[in-house]
Amino acid sequence: MPGGVRLPSGNRSPFMPMSERQLKRRGLTWAMVLGAGLVLTFLMIAKLGTKADGRSGELDGARSAVLLVEVAPVTVEPVAESLSAVGTLQAVASVMIRPELAGLVRRIAFVDGQRVSAQDLLFELDQEELRAEVGQAEAQEKIARLTYERLKRLSGQQTTIISPQQLDEARSAWQAAEANSVLYRTRLKKTIIRAPFAGTVGLRRVSAGDYVAPGQDLVNLEDLRTLHVDFKVPEGWLSKVAVGQRVGLLTEAYPDRVFQGEVSAVDPRLDAVNRTVPLRAVVPNPEGALRPGLFVTVRLMVREEQEALMIPEEAVLLKQGRPYAFRYDGSAARLTEVILGVRQRGLVQVLSGLSAGDQVVRTGTHKLSDGMAVTTQAPAES
Repeated sequence: MPGGVRLPSGNRSPFMPMSERQLKRRGLTWAMVLGAGLVLTFLMIAKLGTKADGRSGELDGARSAVLLVEVAPVTVEPVAESLSAVGTLQAVASVMIRPELAGLVRRIAFVDGQRVSAQDLLFELDQEELRAEVGQAEAQEKIARLTYERLKRLSGQQTTIISPQQLDEARSAWQAAEANSVLYRTRLKKTIIRAPFAGTVGLRRVSAGDYVAPGQDLVNLEDLRTLHVDFKVPEGWLSKVAVGQRVGLLTEAYPDRVFQGEVSAVDPRLDAVNRTVPLRAVVPNPEGALRPGLFVTVRLMVREEQEALMIPEEAVLLKQGRPYAFRYDGSAARLTEVILGVRQRGLVQVLSGLSAGDQVVRTGTHKLSDGMAVTTQAPAES
């Protein structure tokens, strides 16, 4: 090149402008560096935000650690431990009147459903034949007695010889005639049928003029002043039942009344089939409202207590099969083991573990732990 130095054709000067490809390559490099910086910046901001959220969550957790709960007081109420069973009423004195002799019914001295006293006449059977037999027996007795007395008198005389055998036979004949006379007089008395005790007669099964056989049902007689009911309780209650315990009787015939009675006997032998204890209760019935044969529900009062500690049933929770309750001490819930007794009307008796005046948590017990701070009022809004 004229007027200057000629450079080799294969070399370029550093002062020469870059090509378009070189410029694009350098721009791409700077863009990558800038993008990486932006990503790093966003990651740092996110990390700082996470830490801030964590601190906020810790503050919220601290504020929410004091739970709002509902509490209930331990109340003192009367309770009764009872057991229900079913039974059928029966009259303490109940009998079916039946004749001992066959005969024709001559007279009926009552009306159906009438109340009678002891020894009142109920039925009279025909007596004519038996009266004749009684007269004949009495005549034979008289002849036998006179014969014996005559022989005994002659045996004391020298002129007549009466052997001891004859005298014994005469005495035996007299005794047999006397017994026969007593037999017929007894049969005659049995034609008069009287009430064995005071009570109410039922519906007669015969009419005047009927011929009745021995043992035939004539009418039932019931003493309604006192009834009894037989019922059974599970054998597990054997140690809790005793004579003198009160019972209450419910029946559909009188749905608004509860009849009172008491246990009069406990059977010494258990029912080996049903594994139950038979009991009998006596029920006074002065008004005659109850009747034998009535189906009743028996409520046996096993134990009564006038001052029992009671808490709501929902306040009780089970841990490993044992009952517990959370006692509220004014600021925290204290897990307390309790021993339970009778349940009634949504309440359960506490035999130990709590005292009168204590308060227990009744809702949300599954969220609590021993010593956890709780409050019974909602926080005031700011």
